[in-house]
Amino acid sequence: MTSLSISVLLCTLTACGFLVVSPQIAHWFVIPVLACGILIGCDAADWGRGRVSLFDPAGIIGVIGVHFFFLAPLLHVTWDSWMTFIDPPRDWRDWLGWMALVNVAGLLLYRLARERAARSGCDTLPDTIWRLDKARLLFAAGCGLLVSGALQCWVYAIHGGISGYVGVVTRSIGAPSPQGAFVGMGWIFTVSESFPILAMIVFAVWAGRTKVGRTWMVVILVLLGYFVLKVFFGGLRGSRSHIIWGMFWAVGIIHLWIRPLGRKFVLAGIGLLVGFMYLYGFYKGLGSDALAVYRGGELDEVSQGIDRTFEGVLLEDLARADVQAFLLHQVSRPDRDYDYAWGRTYLGSIALLIPRQFWPERPPPKVKEGTEALFGAGSYDEAEDFVSSKLYGLAGETMLNFGPVAVPFAYLLFGLIVGRLQRFLSRLRDDDVRVLLLPFIVNMCFSVLLVDSDNLLVNFIKDGLVPVTVVLCGSRVLRVVARGGSPEPRRDVAVTPL
Repeated sequence: MTSLSISVLLCTLTACGFLVVSPQIAHWFVIPVLACGILIGCDAADWGRGRVSLFDPAGIIGVIGVHFFFLAPLLHVTWDSWMTFIDPPRDWRDWLGWMALVNVAGLLLYRLARERAARSGCDTLPDTIWRLDKARLLFAAGCGLLVSGALQCWVYAIHGGISGYVGVVTRSIGAPSPQGAFVGMGWIFTVSESFPILAMIVFAVWAGRTKVGRTWMVVILVLLGYFVLKVFFGGLRGSRSHIIWGMFWAVGIIHLWIRPLGRKFVLAGIGLLVGFMYLYGFYKGLGSDALAVYRGGELDEVSQGIDRTFEGVLLEDLARADVQAFLLHQVSRPDRDYDYAWGRTYLGSIALLIPRQFWPERPPPKVKEGTEALFGAGSYDEAEDFVSSKLYGLAGETMLNFGPVAVPFAYLLFGLIVGRLQRFLSRLRDDDVRVLLLPFIVNMCFSVLLVDSDNLLVNFIKDGLVPVTVVLCGSRVLRVVARGGSPEPRRDVAVTPL
């Protein structure tokens, strides 16, 4: 069977199952939603069948996209679960259907652009290879570990130790600015929270492909130790994505640099991470009081009160179906009072690079436009804490700026990026030190679908600045030429240490 036929079969059977379980699914919206599932499900089928590599960006986007474009809208209708604090449309299914039609056009352009970009120049040789200079990389990583470890100890010290730090997080829950106690510390966190990934890079370079590093016991112990480090280096601020995407990077390094991992191992890890997102949500909503909830076994009772349900993990954290459908409803109303941002959200994201001390009145990113699109013109009021904290994803932020007509073209651009990344990966040699950064690059790529430009920019700098610098310092760039019909690094030219 082809991946297309597998996608058609599984998505159709799934839609029929929803129709049997939930009569509300019997509505025209299910047709474009099914089309979305089939289009993106082809890539998921390729990934599941091993037709693409484990960390191929298109395959990962396919797996995420099946839930994002297909399952989430069906689950919203089945569970009758929707975003709150808004004046909802008369029938959510209509707007899920219209949004799915927009997504169908976008996914068609995405696939076309991605396939063309991936094929273009795929037979040409890479221009350079980054050779590992082990001594320099270990020295740079060692310096980074000392500095980041010292900074994290200082962060805990000024807040009264780990318990005092957790207390600050607990007291800030429900405050107008939940991270108010840490305002101005973003660049410090950029360095201090890089400790775990630097430690993983050191382990990978030290262990390499040796017999010791390849044993399952060592791999599992290293991942558990890395998870604990991620909790203490940034995770206690309540950021689940900080831990989850960090684990993605660590698993990628093991798979690409140390030993290959199977798809069953990865799927089991995804299940564990979804469970972690649910449980750690209680810490984000309760702080240190979450321990009492865990011990008392009161998860179900408390979850509704703090809006940390398992449904919320699947529909709010891992999808944007209702947010994008409602946003489409708002900007399509004939009596709308919302004016498109025309790129202001992207300029606001870039302005985040300038500390507020130097630019106190810097423009906000998408929060102003998002609030006014959801609640009406003039509703945004930062002083009164009337701001929307919603994430809109690629399609949502595009609608905030240019309207729904521009969404398919945003997916076309996204397809070009994914295709170029696929082409780059197909030409990357296994011994190229950039392999250590590859999971991070892939993570940034598929995150485009889920989050907004400000989140992408902040995460790229906070999570990538220090490790990318370390890898650059520990590399030698060699020009690649063809000898005897095969590409080889020519060591007598263009040896350029960075």
